Amino acid sequence: MCAGASAGPLPKLPDNPGTPAPLTVREFQAATDVSRETLARLEAYVTLLEKWNRRINLVSRRSLEDVWRRHILDSIQLLPFYDPGGVPGPWLDLGSGAGFPGLVLAIAGVRDLHLVESDGRKCTFLAEAARVTGAEVTVHNDRIEALPAQGAATISARALAPLPRLLSWAYPHLVQEGQILLLKGQDVDVELTEAEKYWTMTSRLIPSVTEGSGSILQLTEMSRV
Repeated sequence: MCAGASAGPLPKLPDNPGTPAPLTVREFQAATDVSRETLARLEAYVTLLEKWNRRINLVSRRSLEDVWRRHILDSIQLLPFYDPGGVPGPWLDLGSGAGFPGLVLAIAGVRDLHLVESDGRKCTFLAEAARVTGAEVTVHNDRIEALPAQGAATISARALAPLPRLLSWAYPHLVQEGQILLLKGQDVDVELTEAEKYWTMTSRLIPSVTEGSGSILQLTEMSRV
């Protein structure tokens, strides 16, 4: 999609009331319809993530028990918002950590994707994961507020900071017609109310496919109050 337009269909999981069992690789592929090549690259990424996580704290060990739902599917649900023929500019992923959602999206086909991470060890992992999977990314080992303006068409982040602070970091890097995509939890309405004290924007909430209380928050037409 072009920034600011409606996204295409999100991945669809089968109904499973109660606490679902860990998502299998086969169920992930059925929900997303990724190619076999992409799936193989994602599997290589997961294998590397599990190996490195024993040495450095990339994600919680418990979350790896359902890695295909908690991390891979959660990240790839942003893919319908990508249109290489849309608003020109890179995709900037803030606070990339272990690569969610940015590196997963690059593996899935998003081009000109920049990962911003201040932790040097995590940047080393991101660079190695990009090499192993063949993902085309640029890794910035830098603090967001110290990064030169990137002119991004899309900015993404997951579990990084409260919305008002996050917008103050993201806005200098966003082109006028760009979009911000945030994976948010159950407090998103409270965060939006607080952010609207400082910003005018068009917001759209799309239910997350992986978390009942979670949402994709899409922000466009932003300006400071």
